[in-house]
Parts: sequence; structure tokens; C-alpha cells
Amino acid sequence: MKINEIFKSIQGETSYAGLPCAFIRVTGCNLRCSYCDTMYAYEEGEKMSLNTILEIIAGFNTKIVCVTGGEPLSNKDTPLLIKDLLNKNYTVLVETNGSYDIRIIPQKAIKIMDIKCPDSNMSHFMNWQNIKYLTKFDEVKFVLSSRKDYEWTKTLIDKYNLSQIANVLVGTAFGAISPKEVVQWILEDNLDVRFQLQLHKYIWGSQTRGV
Repeated sequence: MKINEIFKSIQGETSYAGLPCAFIRVTGCNLRCSYCDTMYAYEEGEKMSLNTILEIIAGFNTKIVCVTGGEPLSNKDTPLLIKDLLNKNYTVLVETNGSYDIRIIPQKAIKIMDIKCPDSNMSHFMNWQNIKYLTKFDEVKFVLSSRKDYEWTKTLIDKYNLSQIANVLVGTAFGAISPKEVVQWILEDNLDVRFQLQLHKYIWGSQTRGV
């Protein structure tokens, strides 16, 4: 597999935020979101065997592993990697952009699926059938850049009854919109979601890699 980077940090997002976590960033992505903060993962990386990846992860001594990108499902071997991690009894989080069929992700992994908002310029690539394959252990994530994105998100949550299907996360594109403002909207509308910040960016800065 072509891997962009492997590192240990805290999980900066999701309901696992704040917990120690090993990250495997897979090279490659089929989308080009307007707010992308990992453009370096489009092509950069080195080829590694599954055994090498597992050896590196074992050295971190963590219980949680996040497989991310780029877009991890753009690599045909990612499901094999996830399966191997599960067999090692890790809690495996898989961050995916929602454009690939998530049924290729082994069942015991926790899917963290983006639902791309209009201001990402990528919402038309969403595979809406994926919503059928989510479970109560999975999470869907909306990254907002504007009030328009927020209103669109509310409509989608209602249309698909998302809060009853999976954990719903709402966050902001870093620097694009005020988190305080979004939290106020959520409270005013009594929206059944978890608001999240990208903790790693507030700790290490928005340009720091490998944390």
C-alpha cells in the first residue's frame, strides 16, 4: 500500500476526540474539497507492506487506530489492512468521504463518514446509498463553511432521520466560520448532534503535520 504517514496523537475529532490514537494516512483521494487540509496526501507517500504497517502501529501501544487519508477506500488493499487491525483487537475508525461504497469496510470497524456540504464543492459525489449501511456505532460528519451549509445539513438530518441511525457530528472548516456562531444555531434549533472542533489544530496549529 502507498502510505502518506503513520503517527501517534490524540484523536482530534469524532466521539473519540481526546483519546490517544494511532493514525494511518493512506495516499490518494478522488475528491478535491474546497477546505482540504491534507492536500499533501493526494500523491505523497511510500509503499509499505501490511506487515510493516502493523509493526509500526504495534510500537505505538495504543488501543485505537484511525485509518484515514486522503481517502482510504481509494486503495484496494485498505479493507485487508482494516481486517488485520481488527484481528489484532484494535478499535478501528475508518474516515471516508462518502463517495465509495462503505460495504467494503469490515463490519466491526467504526465508519466515520463525511457528508459533503455544498460549500465543499463535492456534495454531488456523495453515494447516498451509504446511509442504508450505517449502524448506531457509526458516525456521520458535516463540515460547515457557511449558514447555507448549516441549513442544508439540517434538511439532510431530517430527510434521512440521521440522528436515529448513527452519531451525527457537526464541525466547521477551520477558519471559515465561527464555531461560536454554529453552536448558537444548534442550540436555537435544538439540533440532536454533537458539535466538534478539530482539537489537534487548536493544540499544534493548523499547518502541523503528523499530530
